[in-house]
Amino acid sequence: MKPLLLVTAPVATRSGYGSHSRDIVHSLIDMDRFDIKIMSVRWGNTSMNALDINNENDKKIIDRLLLESRLPREPDIHIHIVVPNEFQINAKYNIGITAGIESTIVHQTWLEGCNRMDLIIVPSKHSRQVLIDTVYSKMQDKKEVAKLKLTTPVDVLFEGVDTNIYKQTTELDQSIVDELDSIPENFCFLQMGHWLQGDHGHDRKDISGCVQTFCKTFNGRKGPAMILKTSSATFSVIDRENMLIRINNIKSEFSNPPNIYLLHGDLTDSEINSLYNHPKVKAMVSFTHGEGYGRPLAEFGTSGKPIMSSWWSGHKDFLKHSIRLVGQTAQLHGSSVWDKVLLEESHWFFVNYRFAGTMFKTIYNKYKKHEQLGKRQKHHISNYYSMEKMNEQFLEIITNRVPKPVEEKTLELPSFDPIELPTLQKSGE
Repeated sequence: MKPLLLVTAPVATRSGYGSHSRDIVHSLIDMDRFDIKIMSVRWGNTSMNALDINNENDKKIIDRLLLESRLPREPDIHIHIVVPNEFQINAKYNIGITAGIESTIVHQTWLEGCNRMDLIIVPSKHSRQVLIDTVYSKMQDKKEVAKLKLTTPVDVLFEGVDTNIYKQTTELDQSIVDELDSIPENFCFLQMGHWLQGDHGHDRKDISGCVQTFCKTFNGRKGPAMILKTSSATFSVIDRENMLIRINNIKSEFSNPPNIYLLHGDLTDSEINSLYNHPKVKAMVSFTHGEGYGRPLAEFGTSGKPIMSSWWSGHKDFLKHSIRLVGQTAQLHGSSVWDKVLLEESHWFFVNYRFAGTMFKTIYNKYKKHEQLGKRQKHHISNYYSMEKMNEQFLEIITNRVPKPVEEKTLELPSFDPIELPTLQKSGE
């Protein structure tokens, strides 16, 4: 009988955690070592329509979903894919998987959650180091009486790119072709990510700062456009209008800014790959303040096109050949604070806008030179950060870390040699 493994994760959601969860489950299925059951949970306000019964890979997950919370026996292993303060013990051996943190400190409840588990898995060296480096002091009468720090072992497992989906191709989805045909510019920078809370320059991906720098760099000049694939975690009409208002507020600061096209809505993996490979999309740009990993940057890397990104945090692991934006780390602004996730006393990265503006122009004017970086990055992702490589590393972690369950054995009675008794005569004979 195979060990029973319970996965609790947002497998049905259209989110980064959802994509990561589905990859983890497929990797476990491919190992063929476990009887896998899945408890599907929500992820914020993201939609839960990512699983398609007609998709062969999705059906493997759907067939393992628990329709009720009961299990036939206690699981041997529980894998919980959420933020660490939500980690729960539900098995003999418990693994917490999290994307980690974009800044330099985690909340104390994250450490408490991690210490409940037997093993923690994160996707980057940055996330691992922040968990290790964060230490809290417990004070009593103004004296330190104890320290709270990570005591659970933590391994790094990168998020592999599915090169069957994300790859260089000229076969593009017609929906993407139709959208981009309406754009007159033939040279477009692509920026992707949620445009979340934070004053100007302080939202997590620094989309506001990137848009402003782009407008300033090409104001009044005939040049490139920007395609901005963003939302604030929903795809409603109201959300789209709010995104347009934010873009236009920034553009209004300039006399003749370049065009910025909002791409808003739910795209399939195939449509996203078509966007990456469309000939009008020349490069991806990110001013992100920090990444636990940076999945879209890794996936875009398979297109063979250059990537320009801030040089700090999780994506440094796999961006070996990219245009590195310099800057400095500084304390979070109050408008960026997210309760128990992004702490005001922590730091993250701020791109040097002047340098970034220079690089915008350099990529546009000397594209052939930077295109070579994109080709080398494609080779690097395909050879070292593919789904197959992730599966190999995950199997190694499971083999080395997870104790094998004790097999139940049938009780065997001891055997005895027969005793030879002497032949006796009856009394009176």
